[in-house]
Amino acid sequence: PPAEPLTELRQAGGVRTIVLNNPRRRNALSLPMLQSLRRDLLHDVKSRELRVIVIAAKGPVFCSGHDLKELSSEDDVKHHSQVFELCAEVMTLIQKLPVPVIAKVNGLATAAGCQLVASCDIAVASEKSQFATPGVNVGLFCSTPAVALGRSLPRKVALEMLFTGEPLSAHEALMHGLVSKVVPEDKLEEETMKISQKICESSKSVLALGKATFYRQITQDLDTAYKITTKVMVDNLTLRDGQEGLEAFVQKRKPVWSH
Repeated sequence: PPAEPLTELRQAGGVRTIVLNNPRRRNALSLPMLQSLRRDLLHDVKSRELRVIVIAAKGPVFCSGHDLKELSSEDDVKHHSQVFELCAEVMTLIQKLPVPVIAKVNGLATAAGCQLVASCDIAVASEKSQFATPGVNVGLFCSTPAVALGRSLPRKVALEMLFTGEPLSAHEALMHGLVSKVVPEDKLEEETMKISQKICESSKSVLALGKATFYRQITQDLDTAYKITTKVMVDNLTLRDGQEGLEAFVQKRKPVWSH
C-alpha cells in the first residue's frame, strides 16, 4: 500500500489542525517530515477562513526531535546542514505566521520536538506529557532547541534540561512557562478547541498585527519596545476592524469583522 502522509491537514470553522502522522518513528522531524509540516503551515495561509493552527500528533510521542539515523556519519555535511536549516526555518515560520499557532501535546516531546512546543504561541498539554532535551546523552547537545527553550524558560531551568537531559513533567513545564495549560488527557481536545474558538471570535487582521508586534518588541529594550508598540497602536486604529470594534463597543453591539 502507498505510504501514509507524514502530516495530515484538516480544517473546519477557521481552525486548521496539522497532525504529525508517523508514530512508528516517534514523529521524528526528518527532512521529509519538516518539509510536510512547512507545506501544511503555509497552505493558503492568507485565507480569511484560516484563523488558528493547531499542531497535534498521533501516538504516545508528540515528537522525538530529529531522526538520529538521518544524522549518522553516512550522510554528508551538506545533508546535515539542510536538516538543521529547514528545522530553524519551520520554527521561525511559526512565529511569523499571521495566525496564532497552538501545540496540542499528548505525550513525550524531546529535543527538536520540545523546540517545536516552545516555538508555538500557545501550548496545551495533557497531564501525562513530558518535555526533555536529551541530546547531551548521545553526544549531540541540543543547541538549536536551546534557542526556543532559552526564550521560553528561565535560564537556569533551560540549562538544567540541556545539561542533564532530564525531563520536565507537564506541571513543571506549566510552572516554568513552557506550556500554557495542563489538563487531563480526556479534556485535551476540548480545552484546545475552547482556546481556538475564542481566537476565532476576533479579527484576523488585528491578531496578525498584534502577533507580529509582540515578537518584534519582545527582544528590544523597554524604551524601544514602547516606541514600536505606540506606533502600532496608532496603526491599529487605522484598520477597518480597529474602527469597527470601537464603533461596536460604543453602540453596544457585537462587531462584524472584515478580517
